[in-house]
Amino acid sequence: MGCSSCSTGKDGQPRGCKNNGTCGTDGCNKLTVFDWLSNMTLPNGHEPFDCVEVRFKNSRKEFFRNTEGLTLSMGDVVATEASPGHDVGIVTLVGELVKVQMTKKGVKPDDPALPKVYRKASQKDIDIWQEARDREAAVQKRSREIAIRLGLEMKISDVEFQGDGSKATFYYTAEGRVDFRQLIKDMARAFNTRIEMRQIGYRQEASRLGGIGSCGRELCCSTWLTDFRSVNTASARYQQLSLNPQKLAGQCGKLKCCLNYELDAYLDALREFPKQDIKLDTEKGLGVCQKIDIFKGLMWYAYEGDWAKWHMLSVEQANKVIAKNREGDKVASLEDFSLDLPEQNKKEFENVVGQDSLTRFDRPKRRKKGGRPNKKRPASGKGGNRPSAGKDGNRPSAGKDGNRPASGKGGNRPKKQKSAPKAQSAWNKEGGNKGAAPKGKGNRKPNNRRNPRNA
Repeated sequence: MGCSSCSTGKDGQPRGCKNNGTCGTDGCNKLTVFDWLSNMTLPNGHEPFDCVEVRFKNSRKEFFRNTEGLTLSMGDVVATEASPGHDVGIVTLVGELVKVQMTKKGVKPDDPALPKVYRKASQKDIDIWQEARDREAAVQKRSREIAIRLGLEMKISDVEFQGDGSKATFYYTAEGRVDFRQLIKDMARAFNTRIEMRQIGYRQEASRLGGIGSCGRELCCSTWLTDFRSVNTASARYQQLSLNPQKLAGQCGKLKCCLNYELDAYLDALREFPKQDIKLDTEKGLGVCQKIDIFKGLMWYAYEGDWAKWHMLSVEQANKVIAKNREGDKVASLEDFSLDLPEQNKKEFENVVGQDSLTRFDRPKRRKKGGRPNKKRPASGKGGNRPSAGKDGNRPSAGKDGNRPASGKGGNRPKKQKSAPKAQSAWNKEGGNKGAAPKGKGNRKPNNRRNPRNA
């Protein structure tokens, strides 16, 4: 739902009218009513109905009498009678439909005790009202802290200030009776206003706060549902639903109200079905009901002792077998009455997008450009990297100057020659130093740059 003031803002995001549930045009309110008589004129000599419907915070609506003869229309902000002081609300319905709504909610249109509309709200009234509305979040948080400090088993779910700011109504939920006399004293001292406590049920709490249900739509109790009928688990049993409390419970923690929506259709369809505890007496044994399909009108039976094999029967055939059993006759077997449904060609799953493969994450990751080079790959001779090998695949040894010349293709380091160690051992036998070797071909000259002490 939306209204003309709830347009889009920057970057396509919804801007919203920022009225916090009190829409000016009544287009995105809770429990709103469409005035389909708004463009119709009254007959000659017929006076318009003098009562209007005024909406306050969340789903609270009340009826007021327009004794001053003000020209009111939907969306007007008015100051209404309250005790004490006055309250500020928005007109949601005028005309003959107000009489229908009053009859629906059990309010007499000619009741002289109806409160009246004082005037259209001035700018000063609206400013005081908005300041009181801005305080509600902080007051609710502070009131919860006071209740926790006093050890009260209650949950303060909502706070509503009166239009003139002279009274604050606290809505709370609790399992049992709560002694909040000390709580009222502490809150009156903290907030410097008159305090009123109202206990509501869990469904009324969900109706006031609103939310999104498991179906993806707004809660029925906050949009159009006004009466809360009792819901029990029998409604789920008739509809062949699993008795899972997590799936059957709504946001309020109670059973979902939508369990009663289709209950009558299920009950009408179940009238033709025999009771599931009735067994079919056959010559092969007793048939026990295992499963039923309400909309297709099918029942599945299995023999006692042979529970794995099911036989499908229609409702008419099952009633025919039960009628013969009541007359004292037995049928030959359930196979004589079983049905064979034609195989339905189910549409196989099609991978249209191409992102549903289970092995799509098992593919090797590609190395990003500019990353660290692989050590196993031969590097080029430029830029200070190790030179490549020669054509024979062996890397040449260093020269007399101690520097290794650049090699060609390949990449393997050449093996040491066997003559070098023999010459070294022969020179050591002649009386030379054991730790040194003569300078010759194939021996590396000490690098002066690495050993600056020898330079």
